[in-house]
This record gives sequence, structure tokens and C-alpha cells, in this order.
Amino acid sequence: MKKRIGSYPRVRIEGGGRGMVSQAGAVLLVETIRKTGLDTAISAALASWRRPRAVHDPGKIFLDVALAVALGGDCLADVGMLRAEPGVFGPVASDPTVSRLIDTLAAAGPKALSAIRAARAGVRERVWKLAGTAAPDAAGQVIVDLDGVLVLAHSEKQDATATWKKTFGHHPLMAFVDHGAGGSGEPVAGLLRPGNAGSNTAADHITTAQLALAQLPNNYRRGRRTLIRTDSAGGTHEFVAWLAQRGRWLSYSVGMTITEQIHQAVLKVPATAWTAAIEPGGEIRDGAWVAELSGDCLKSWPKGTRLIIRKERPHPGAQLRITDADGLRLTCFATNTTAMPIAALELRHRQRARAEDRIRAARATGLRNLPLHGTAQNQIWLEIVQLALDLLAWMPMLALTGETRRWEPRRLRFRLFSAAAQLVTTARRRYLRFARHWPWTDVITDALARLEALPNPG
Repeated sequence: MKKRIGSYPRVRIEGGGRGMVSQAGAVLLVETIRKTGLDTAISAALASWRRPRAVHDPGKIFLDVALAVALGGDCLADVGMLRAEPGVFGPVASDPTVSRLIDTLAAAGPKALSAIRAARAGVRERVWKLAGTAAPDAAGQVIVDLDGVLVLAHSEKQDATATWKKTFGHHPLMAFVDHGAGGSGEPVAGLLRPGNAGSNTAADHITTAQLALAQLPNNYRRGRRTLIRTDSAGGTHEFVAWLAQRGRWLSYSVGMTITEQIHQAVLKVPATAWTAAIEPGGEIRDGAWVAELSGDCLKSWPKGTRLIIRKERPHPGAQLRITDADGLRLTCFATNTTAMPIAALELRHRQRARAEDRIRAARATGLRNLPLHGTAQNQIWLEIVQLALDLLAWMPMLALTGETRRWEPRRLRFRLFSAAAQLVTTARRRYLRFARHWPWTDVITDALARLEALPNPG
């Protein structure tokens, strides 16, 4: 009897296999594009930049790059992964053609960006209607989270500068629609800024909020049903005044810096005024209390602003700040919502932490670095990243259920998109046959069946 050496079976390698498709699970994203009408919308938006007698459609090229990024690519050349599988992705442009299109769109500047964003906004409205109760506005409210993200640069790139964390790179400001505890989130704005851009720059927050609102359906672009949520970087007088401006009437929940005035007001709050903080299930949050401040703290803020303070036992090892009191960590936020208890308001604001999950997903989907040199080119790349994240949010919203709806990009790639399949042509139809032993084949086939059941666009 021969004794096996090593922990893994030995296999022989040979080339020339036919009919096999790698990354076959990406057909989920392709079908999402088709059912949402994203391909026709992007093609129509970029039709002005199609050269006479051009073989490849600019919209298809742009979408191919977004697909490659959604599958884990981090540069333009990664579109070659799609080019290797024409049976699933169709004809894919060469690397020089892709680079020329990015340069052309970058040279067009705001005109190209406006066309791309308008196409995304139109498709987003259709996706939300198709999603029904799974849509982020199913409860009648849309929550938009604004947050900054540092993107490191390892070479000299335009507008790459020293950051406030003593690193080197860029400091984009992003906006995400929150899908709640049962889903993930989708990007609605991305403003590329130099690395030395301030965290609490009101003008940048206003611009990002305007871009985000333009991505929402018309009935959510103003009014109390749209909540803008930020950390303390958004807690400036100019930004809050813009949110509360007459005719805009947006709801807001913005973090505030603990000033000396606020600190002194907290020390005067009687013990009976503190209310126990709560968890999402309604149970009491251990070691945390909330109260509402009034008086001089609100004199310079818009009418109707409420100031909510939370005190909580710090986590083990956490260092207290000079603005903390009695060994408890203090945090504070401002809101104009009136019809909710302060404990529920504090829980809603605390859930802004889900924006950190969205940023982690963005870093894993092309935002780990900005691969191009010019700022205009990298702004186009940022639009590609947002489109890729849209696909990674829309596909689960339309096709997945339960826990799988909350899977982040890395898990989707590892379990679904990386699945291989056999491409079979019979009776003039093409079929992908996934391996029966793959643990998530049922998830893929069930999701494809749900996408197939959706009505075709137009």
C-alpha cells in the first residue's frame, strides 16, 4: 500500500479545457444590470462621447470597468478578467481603449459627471420600485449618512497631500443611503478632495449633500422624510443652517463637539433628567444614559434644534477626554426631530456607525487607492467605484433574502461570484451549469430565479 505524502491530493495540470467559465457567479451582477436597465441608461448618457465608427460603446466600456471593480479589481487593467470570458460578459474593449475613454470623460469634466450621475439616479428610482418592501424607503423615510475617508497615495498624484492623520493621499467625502439592519447601503455621492481638506468644512458637506439629494427620487429631495446624518464633522452652523433652510426642511442628526459651554451645562443636569439609553431591540443599554440640553447652548442654532447628550461608561482601556465628566464618556448631537423620545433619537444617531461598514466595503471595492494620476481622472474612478457599489447593493436588494442580504463585498465574491460553471449551448440557448457540490449553488440559482421574475425595463 502506498503512503500518501502531504495533506492535499495531488492533481495533474493541463491546458486547453473548453466550456468552463471562471467567475461565473458574476452573472448575478450582469442580470442585475439587464433587469434594472442600467446598461441602456449608461449607454444613453455617454452616447455623446462615442466616436464615429467606434466598435465599442462607451457605456458598455464604463460598465465593464465597474463590473471588474465589483469583482475585486483595483485598476483599469483588471477589466481583462472580463475579456477572458466573452460568453458571460460579451465583447470587452482593449486596455488602451478603456484608458482613452477615461481620459476623454475626465477632459469633459462636469458634463460627463452630470451625465453619469443622472443615469444612476434614474436607475436607482426604478430599483427601489422593483425592491418593494426591501427598498430603503419602504418605511417612508430615507437616511443619508455623510462621512469622510482617507485614501492613501504611494506616489506623487495630483492633489495628494499630507492628511490630518500624518499620512499622504486624498480625503474624499462620501454619502451613503442606509438600508437598515436588514441590508447594507448604497453610495449616492462622492466628492474627491485633497488630503489636507478639513474634516468640518461646511462648503464640502453642503456640496456632498446636494449631490446625494440629486440621487434620490424627487419626493425625497426635500422635506422631513429625508434624514441627513453626520458625525461631529458636520456639526457646523453653516451646514445645519443649510439643512434647516426654509423650503428645504430636511431632517438632520449631526454630531456636535463638546464645548466648554456644553460641558458646563451637562454638569448642571439633575439626576432625574437622565433617561436610560436603549438597544435596537428596545432593551436597556447597560451603563448609558441620555438627556436633553436647553438654554444658552442653542442660542446660535436654527429654531427647532434639539441638543441630546449621552453619558456612558467607557470601554475597558479607553482613555477619557478633558470634556468627559465623572468618569463617563460624553457625546452629543443636534437634531430637529420632535416626535420621538430622546432615547430613540440617540439610538437612531448611534446607528450612524453603519457608515463605517459602508466605508469598509468601499475600500474593498476600488477605494483602497486611486490608481490614476490626475484629479479629474480619479474623480471618474470614484464614479466607477460608486457604480460598482451600487451593483453590490442592488443585487442583494433584488435577489437575496435573509442573512445573505447583509453579506459584504468580500463575502459575496468568495461565496457567489467566484463560483465556476460550465457553459453549455443547446437549442440555440446558453446555460451555465454550476457545480452541485458548491455550498452556495442554491443561493446563486435562487437569486437568478428572482431576478428572472422581475419585469424587463421599458
